Amino acid sequence: MTKNPLNNSYNTNYSTAPFSKIKNDDFLPAFKQAIKEAKSEIDTIVNNNEAPTFKNTIEALDFSGEQLDRISSIFFNLNSAETNDTIQKIAQEVSPLLSEFSNDISLNEDLFKRVKTIYDSKSDLELNTEQETLLDKKYKSFSRNGANLPEDKKLQLREIDKKLSQLKLKFGENVLAETNKFEMLITDETDLSGLPEGTKEAAKQLAESKDKEGWLFTLDYPSYIPFITYADNRELRKKLALAAGAKAFKGDKLDNQNNVLDIVKLRHQRANLLGYKTHAHFVLEERMAETPEKVSAFLNELLEKAKPASEQEFTNLENFAKDLDGIDHLEKWDGSYYSEKLKQKLFNLDDELLKPYFKLENVIDGAFTVANKLFDLNFEKIDTIDKYHDDVLTYKVTDNKGDLVSIFYADFFPRSGKRNGAWMTSYKPQYIKNNENSRPHISIVCNFTKPTKTKPSLLTFNEVTTLFHEFGHALHGMLANTTYPSLSGTSVYWDFVELPSQVLENWCYEKEALELFAKHYETGDIIPMDLVEKIKESATFHEGMQTLRQISFGLLDMSWHAIESPETITSVKEHENKAFEGTKLYPDVVENCMSTSFSHIFQGGYSSGYYSYKWAEVLDADAFEYFLEEGIFNKTVANKFKDNVLSKGGTENPMTLYKRFRGQEPKPEALLKRAGLIESN
Repeated sequence: MTKNPLNNSYNTNYSTAPFSKIKNDDFLPAFKQAIKEAKSEIDTIVNNNEAPTFKNTIEALDFSGEQLDRISSIFFNLNSAETNDTIQKIAQEVSPLLSEFSNDISLNEDLFKRVKTIYDSKSDLELNTEQETLLDKKYKSFSRNGANLPEDKKLQLREIDKKLSQLKLKFGENVLAETNKFEMLITDETDLSGLPEGTKEAAKQLAESKDKEGWLFTLDYPSYIPFITYADNRELRKKLALAAGAKAFKGDKLDNQNNVLDIVKLRHQRANLLGYKTHAHFVLEERMAETPEKVSAFLNELLEKAKPASEQEFTNLENFAKDLDGIDHLEKWDGSYYSEKLKQKLFNLDDELLKPYFKLENVIDGAFTVANKLFDLNFEKIDTIDKYHDDVLTYKVTDNKGDLVSIFYADFFPRSGKRNGAWMTSYKPQYIKNNENSRPHISIVCNFTKPTKTKPSLLTFNEVTTLFHEFGHALHGMLANTTYPSLSGTSVYWDFVELPSQVLENWCYEKEALELFAKHYETGDIIPMDLVEKIKESATFHEGMQTLRQISFGLLDMSWHAIESPETITSVKEHENKAFEGTKLYPDVVENCMSTSFSHIFQGGYSSGYYSYKWAEVLDADAFEYFLEEGIFNKTVANKFKDNVLSKGGTENPMTLYKRFRGQEPKPEALLKRAGLIESN
């Protein structure tokens, strides 16, 4: 019998995932075997005759299930970036098994007794800060997941977790299927009026790849965004926008309305079962924000500052559209189009003017150069490790002594098996075991325009900041330097995790950084400085409306998860409209609903956490102000950021880490100033 490539120690370069050897049929047996092994490791901890110690219980627990974690990371990353019907079917089978296993640990009374014994005597143990944090985290992973519940309630919890894991998967599958299903074929070239040449060429190439005549547009971002931004044909913009807004909201088999209601109810039941008022109270206990009340106060304070500006911006945009084209009422499918036109008029700045300076390969090199200048990292492209798709690029990351820091995967182009958006993930965490610092395997996934027959992949400025954003997350993973895997890298409070990603975006606006990589793909000329000035000037263009949009998503998230009686909600759409009331600028579109495709909160990990983006913006604006004061490549500041934030993972309270880096708590004024919502001094 052939050995399952997933259940053995990976005999590969740098112990990387053996993608080429894995068949879909390997996953289910591999999961079952790894769960069995992980259970056996737990049994060893529980049955240890020696008295519970930090080492034989807490530490042993954190290092248990390593093989299961690796298989899970490979499988679920593929389910996001390179999925198919078979993988989705396996995911539906595997998720309840993993949920059951997770409950087997958190509801294991004998294991909890050992953990509690150590927790109760922690003041006598002389633990270092990281060990204290780990002990606290392990104890809470039991208490917050039902260890103190009576037996009948534990069974209830298991049932809820099982259902939730399946519902979240189903939600994501429906959104992906809806995204893949929609196609808009254009056969009359006049309907392409306003579109950039590169967009037209990509659409033609896509049509050809599907044996169709004409130009094909889809809901994938590199196709959707340019069309909605540049197409002069208002009816076609409307058609595309309605399709995007109606994802999983059509009352058919891919509809997510019941999934949303069920997920919300089950999360609420789960929180109540554990003694919390709402799901948001449960989640926020482990966040910098601490309570739903604090989140609401934070969002409403921002709303108060942003609303007047956003309303003024919207009025100006409406007047502009009216003067230009006689549009009486601005609709959602008009926003990007007229915003772009107004931006061009005000700043004489057009994304199409910028794109030739942002060839994907140059931007990647730019991100690498910035990382080198700040943190002494070197990136070497290698072809000696397996990858899951030909598009994936693989790198070996080393420090200035030549020591391995990380393996890095980058996956940049859309395809049918890949969900929309951009994210960072890992295939293996960093940790220190037996005096060996085991280095992480980090990946970023984006959806940028593919090269065409005549042009390389040229990025919009927004895509440039997206790449830097995900790369910031990646640096948080790569530079991890902690003992325990569960505290490593991005394993931090959710409203702290966006700081490294958002702070790195700032370098995209700085002349000193842009000169390193913004070079014309044909002439090699560095981006003209008047364009750099315009990028900076236009950075706060419609910032009020952008801020309002982010706040509206945060409020929608809280409306679902901080409510004390979700069972009273019968209409997803009505509930959503109510949540959006205070932030609404555009008229409502009856056929559209955001919640049914709001993957961040119903499939990803952002439930009760969407506010984190704005929260982290406060941190990032304040942190970058420090770099601006001392120089954007100042080594002292960079080292403080690396030593106190990037390398520390979740080993200490994030505010403690932040203050150690910055010397003070973050001030919201830095964000409001940068956004142009209050006057600079």
